[in-house]
Amino acid sequence: MIKLMQGNEACAYGALAAGVRFFGGYPITPSTEIAEIMSVELPKRGGVFIQMEDEIASMASIIGASIGGLKSMTSTSGPGFSLMQENIGYGVITETPCVVVNVMRGGPSTGLPTMPSQSDIMQARWGTHGDHPIIATYPHTIPEIYYETIRSVYLAEKYRIPVILLLDEVIGHMREKIDLPDENTIEKFKRIVPEVPNEWFFPFERNHTNIPPLVEFGQGYRYHITGLIHDVDGFPTSKPNQINAFMKRLFRKINNNLDDILKWEEYMLDDAEYMIFAAGCTARTAKASIDTLRKEHGVKIGLLRPVTIWPFIEKVLLEKSKNMKKIFVPEMNMGQLSLEVEKVIAEKVPVIKYNKINGEVIYPSELTKFIMEVK
Repeated sequence: MIKLMQGNEACAYGALAAGVRFFGGYPITPSTEIAEIMSVELPKRGGVFIQMEDEIASMASIIGASIGGLKSMTSTSGPGFSLMQENIGYGVITETPCVVVNVMRGGPSTGLPTMPSQSDIMQARWGTHGDHPIIATYPHTIPEIYYETIRSVYLAEKYRIPVILLLDEVIGHMREKIDLPDENTIEKFKRIVPEVPNEWFFPFERNHTNIPPLVEFGQGYRYHITGLIHDVDGFPTSKPNQINAFMKRLFRKINNNLDDILKWEEYMLDDAEYMIFAAGCTARTAKASIDTLRKEHGVKIGLLRPVTIWPFIEKVLLEKSKNMKKIFVPEMNMGQLSLEVEKVIAEKVPVIKYNKINGEVIYPSELTKFIMEVK
């Protein structure tokens, strides 16, 4: 079924198609449409929508709902995302699958509520304290929002981890054509459950996958959940060997599965001498600029776009940048993606930043002009 759909709308319907049946959230510009749609559609599908008193409670509610057996999601923007960070950390250490949608706007503080920004990229990775893995995805079109929302739910459920879905305000509110599949044709990830009796069950066991089976409350298994570092029984531990084993397992379950988690797009890179590294709406700008640079100026330039923004596509970037003269990193912040690119490239190729922070998107004409001036 072909529809003209808004980005936030595509996110909501993607979540529903993926089997999300609980949404706990608090309205905040520019993500409110997601909550509005979920409030109408979830009851039709036997799901539950709750408007919580704030974003702290919203994050807590989706963790609780997930442990209770429902695929769960919330949506927010910068200030609300900040409030969620402590409970995101709790979701990481308790290995609770859930999805957090952050429709980015300018900050800090109240900042620019109705204007686009890409200033939460690093917060998505490092917003909560302590060493921890995280998965974050970053679509750049309305159809991609729909399918990346589905994939985010899949990744959360498979790897028992909160997944951050980053959207740009301008894409969340724009409309594009999308060919929607029948929801019934979307494969739903089924949680892995234990195959042993209760007395043999270890809720945080170490196994060959590094991912313990997830038992929902009420299934007859007794176990303990805590935000403290815990042993395989789920109870707090201060034993160095158990702490070490637990923390390393949290990272292994992500790092050992990068082939499944990482996703990226290459655009006109085959013969490129210059590369643009960009994500979200700025990648759309980059594609238009690349078309102009090639057609009108004869510049051999291409785009590498991370769809999975965290973990970072380090090996891909290293491989694709080998023969590049320069790498351009345009972004709507003071330089966040560029820091990661510089860290990976380690001075092998010059990294040229282009930053815009005035609440406007980067336009193809200005990016084209900048590249022509400094290439």
